[in-house]
Amino acid sequence: MTVVQHQISQMLTMQDAMNSRVSQTWRDNRYEWYRAIWVECAEMLDHHGWKWWKHQEIDVAQVQLELVDIFHFGLSLRLMSGKEIEAIAAELAQELTKGSTESDFKLALEKLASAAVTDKSFDAVALADCMRLMGMDIDELFRQYVGKNTLNFFRQDHGYKEGNYIKVWHGEEDNEVLAQLVNSLDSQSDNFQADLYRALEEKYPG
Repeated sequence: MTVVQHQISQMLTMQDAMNSRVSQTWRDNRYEWYRAIWVECAEMLDHHGWKWWKHQEIDVAQVQLELVDIFHFGLSLRLMSGKEIEAIAAELAQELTKGSTESDFKLALEKLASAAVTDKSFDAVALADCMRLMGMDIDELFRQYVGKNTLNFFRQDHGYKEGNYIKVWHGEEDNEVLAQLVNSLDSQSDNFQADLYRALEEKYPG
């Protein structure tokens, strides 16, 4: 198994665990993951900018966050296929390292959205193009994905569903605290997720 396959396999396992945390029967619930993808695509386009009649700056960090959110939904969609995680990881590794020669971010994003709307599928090649055009490699995707997944678990463990969760920590939103912690820890460590969760606990004001 390659490094990329190993990373994707880890993310698939984490996604399955997160989905199961929300609902043990998530595979039977037939959630519309494809719809979540195209809605996120529209939100991402606003962060990128598309209005030719006004000046807009690309918010790269926010676009990258949206790409990570889309990957959550894409992984969930692929897990619905019923294939083994190793097989899905091998397919995604090939697609994410393949990419195309597309040089226009908006067109790559529309291809990603189109697959979700038309075929109810996740186009990982189009996602790879979007990542490349935003200066994001698979290592960065992995780092940000594990970060967001761990924060989602942390939120669930600290009353998110019940409405008791504190989102602003000492003047900063939890997402901002997360970004700082992710950059301060070793993402190549096998204990990355556990270390990150522990660091979040130390920072949490509750």
